[in-house]
Amino acid sequence: MPTDPGADRAATQDTRIDARTRKGRIQMLLLLLVCASPVIASYLTFYVIKPAGGETNYGTLIEPQRPLPAVSVTDERGTPVPLAQFRGKWLLVSTDAAACDEACAKKLFTIRQIRAGQGKERERIVPVWLITGEGSIDPRLTAAYNEPYAGVRFLRIDGEAARRWLPPAEGERIESTLYLVDPLGNLMMRFPKDPDPKKVHSDLNRLLKYSRIG
Repeated sequence: MPTDPGADRAATQDTRIDARTRKGRIQMLLLLLVCASPVIASYLTFYVIKPAGGETNYGTLIEPQRPLPAVSVTDERGTPVPLAQFRGKWLLVSTDAAACDEACAKKLFTIRQIRAGQGKERERIVPVWLITGEGSIDPRLTAAYNEPYAGVRFLRIDGEAARRWLPPAEGERIESTLYLVDPLGNLMMRFPKDPDPKKVHSDLNRLLKYSRIG
């Protein structure tokens, strides 16, 4: 029985389109893997491959990962900004009410010192103070931490939004916890109440070493 040349051409064209579609999807997946591989490698090295000397991480891995919430915060000038704009950096996150008590001030000092202690790598880290509720901020805190060298960003966020995003350890509050967000925008780790700055520095130093993004 003679074949229809037109049908054959159409079938061939469909096959080529399917092949191009599959090729495009494969290329897209490879591109995503390439973009994410530095962070994936740092996670594997940090949690799967034991470091020399048998040391373990100080912070607790948060599972499942929690992406930056689709909420706007306001900066120190009261301008709304999306949290997503901070993708691409490692974020050290602390949260408290504007009436920052002694424990709050200690956390601000801690995240400032942890960033400064990373030397030339410090520009990859953004310390963030998420301020819940209304109220004015002590200008002494602004002078000490919300300036270029200290690099702490003062951002106001709705308290409920903060609590939905930041999971504290059992029996703890988010206000007593320090969090770490990776450059892909995933909340990845939390540190215990009154964290040891040297141990937090060590965890962060290893992540920065094995991940070249952010």
